[in-house]
Amino acid sequence: MAGWNPVSRDRFLRRAKFTAACAALAFVVACSSSTRGLVPPGTAEPDKFLFDKGTAALDAKKWLTAREFFKQVVETYTASTYRPDAKLGIGDTYLGEGTSEALVLAINEFREFLSFYPTNPRADYAQYKLAFAHYRQMRNPQRDQTETREAIKEYETFVLRYPNSKLMPEVRTKLREARDRLGDSDYQVGYFYWRQRWYPGAIDRFKGLLKSDEAYSGRDAVYYYLADSYVKVKQEAAALPYLEKLVQEFDKSQYLPEAQKLLSTIKAQQTK
Repeated sequence: MAGWNPVSRDRFLRRAKFTAACAALAFVVACSSSTRGLVPPGTAEPDKFLFDKGTAALDAKKWLTAREFFKQVVETYTASTYRPDAKLGIGDTYLGEGTSEALVLAINEFREFLSFYPTNPRADYAQYKLAFAHYRQMRNPQRDQTETREAIKEYETFVLRYPNSKLMPEVRTKLREARDRLGDSDYQVGYFYWRQRWYPGAIDRFKGLLKSDEAYSGRDAVYYYLADSYVKVKQEAAALPYLEKLVQEFDKSQYLPEAQKLLSTIKAQQTK
């Protein structure tokens, strides 16, 4: 757009946005028209017919088609017994798409389900998928961990509300993974401080990680670098408990040989 004045440029951008919006609307209308009016005349249970069609499309990963069938159930048959499951189906179609925008819409669908049907037998499923939509958006440890914290919060809500759910094993696995992701973020900061030889900063970060998550899967590394940081600042006595924890809790850690060597050195110095 070299040589364009600001007014011409703004007009072009507004026109482009309008054209894109029209194209998107036309696409949605086309998808909608492909499913509407497909209930055969005289169908005894049109809501069930639409729900079954939506389920079949969902199983075939035809997200847009499935969504339109489910939306017809939700919007047209408000008293239908299939309406709650159709609402969940809409959320599942967004999860299936998996884009950032779709995952936000999935979160909205599952939150609305829990608001409308808090005592529904599938409320645990909605809570699980709500947490999973956040889980799908978790970022690498070096990046912002907002979605990781949201996933942890929703998984912890599941554990409290649905202790007898069949989904509990999967929830606990995902919760551990989310907590580890958050722990990895803190660990990498502490490790950076250790490499920069700013040992007080490393000590604070590593201790904070252990305090917030005693079951962090990578705590053997935390034990080792925390202990080593204490040794570097001449606080060998403070290092001992972490070295002993490493030896007691991990029999195959890559840090075990160095930890045992350091432990022996400290104990030998204390007996002098």
